[in-house]
Amino acid sequence: MSAPAPLLRRAAVEGLGTAALVAVVVGSGIQATELTHDVGTQLLANSLATVLGLGVLIAFLGPVSGAHFNPAVTLAAWFAGRRAGDAPTLRDVAAYVPAQVTGAIIGAALADAMFGKPLVAFSTHERWAGHLWLAEIVATAGLVWLIFGLARAGHAHLAPLLVASYIGAAYWFTSSTSFANPAVTIGRAFTDTFAGIAPTSVLPFLAAQLLGAAAGLGLVAVCFGRPAAAGEDEVVVPRAGQQPVAPARSTEESALD
Repeated sequence: MSAPAPLLRRAAVEGLGTAALVAVVVGSGIQATELTHDVGTQLLANSLATVLGLGVLIAFLGPVSGAHFNPAVTLAAWFAGRRAGDAPTLRDVAAYVPAQVTGAIIGAALADAMFGKPLVAFSTHERWAGHLWLAEIVATAGLVWLIFGLARAGHAHLAPLLVASYIGAAYWFTSSTSFANPAVTIGRAFTDTFAGIAPTSVLPFLAAQLLGAAAGLGLVAVCFGRPAAAGEDEVVVPRAGQQPVAPARSTEESALD
């Protein structure tokens, strides 16, 4: 096993990665609305850019921090791995989550700046409805199920492709367009553009996402059983920043939108 990166570096990578992800989501949404008035085409462009950007970010930054970019995934990694002794610590969680939220807000402001929009303009896009909250539970549950299921099945090297693909699909099969990420949800409240969400709609989305993360862990347990203690040759969910020697297992903590 190689030595983990310092916590400050890992937290910085989580913040930068989340900022880049939100910049992709918001920026592509702005670009799409400026190029076409067809909502279906706008969503197609937005989802395609998100899939490509997310896959690149997971593959690129996963070896340093695990590429969570998502407080729901960070909390799930801590909860799922604490019995096996290979979880991110509470200190890691306390560093990752604020970095992710701050990065998301910066990413939204950066996207707005690139298109000449106000740097901070709270969204007026109300997303307040029970079916949207259900969609967020489903989207987040599926994301957590996939991420931790891949790790448990020994296919974590497929995370950049499969996690990005899942988010792209979830854009279309969920009514909420699959935020599935508390940090991204907060960041998107700071942009009054295509991808925005009104601040008054944020809290129910966050609650649904956390509930979905718990449901996703339940699905992992049903499908794969309880994790065994991890040894040096088989890391299920590495400690934050801990990197397996083989590059193919460097994204076992990777996550998403």
